[in-house]
Amino acid sequence: MNILLTGGAGYIGSHAAVALASAGHQIVVFDNFCNSRPTVVDQIRALTGQPIPVVEADLRDTAVLLGALTTHGIGAVVHFAGLKAVGESVAKPIEYYANNVQGTISLLQAMQAKGLKTLVFSSSATVYGDPQYLPIDEAHPTAATNPYGRTKLHIEEMLADVARADPQWRIARLRYFNPVGAHESGLIGEDPNGIPNNLMPYIARVAAGQLPHLNVFGNDYDTPDGTGVRDYIHVVDLAQGHVAAVRYLLEHAPGLYTFNLGTGQGYSVLEMVRAFEAVAGRPLPFTIAPRRPGDIASCFAKVDLAASALGWRATLGLKEMCESTWRFQQRAAGL
Repeated sequence: MNILLTGGAGYIGSHAAVALASAGHQIVVFDNFCNSRPTVVDQIRALTGQPIPVVEADLRDTAVLLGALTTHGIGAVVHFAGLKAVGESVAKPIEYYANNVQGTISLLQAMQAKGLKTLVFSSSATVYGDPQYLPIDEAHPTAATNPYGRTKLHIEEMLADVARADPQWRIARLRYFNPVGAHESGLIGEDPNGIPNNLMPYIARVAAGQLPHLNVFGNDYDTPDGTGVRDYIHVVDLAQGHVAAVRYLLEHAPGLYTFNLGTGQGYSVLEMVRAFEAVAGRPLPFTIAPRRPGDIASCFAKVDLAASALGWRATLGLKEMCESTWRFQQRAAGL
């Protein structure tokens, strides 16, 4: 099948492109490169042996999007495109709603005009807000605590309305926990423009000497060491979750499906620092900073539904997450 990946040159999109191509699909990347690089597509081509067409445009340009769906004979869309930093969303809520919500409306309009009704949406565990219980299953109430999470929740609600209005839609909402790591080749990984907003690429740049130290935002949470606990999932495992989700939609009746993609295991910020120090063989300086608005203490997944329905489960651990990240960072930094 020909599959359009919005944000396909981004961190998760690029790894999913490789996984979907390896599963036999033909991939088309749609990206405006606001937080990625065109050279990533060259790496995807090298890893897949496919030409990988690229449409460089903003998702809010519905006419260009509709043209891409038509020209490339797209049979399904995997929707990654969107801004994704919690702290930045608190400072720039209008930008986040415009990119994430308005962009998704544009995508749905183009898909509706084309009569294309198969969609996998890149959602987030942030839709759950402050956990009422752990581990978090898909039935957990939703109550996002920051603008980024609310954009994801708004989109999820839109998709539910679309599925109710037209029962021919096949939609999978994949609620990611915390993707980290890189492709084993070291060719693609998380390499945001500017200073990273996410923990692992920040740690990697500190280890590479590109940043002076890590800021640990809060050490007074109700967690074993006082720092935030998250469910970190290797991006390669996450990419395979998308392959499983596409297959599931094609093999099952139309409808709206929701799955957590995580490991079910939580690690604190300081545990992540120590694990990376062991892999990199060097100390990582850090300072304790105030909590960030919108952050929560602990968040980790219950992943039984993805295992039973999709036949998917994460297999790569913390050591592989750190090793692959360090391999990618060393290559990117020329070390």
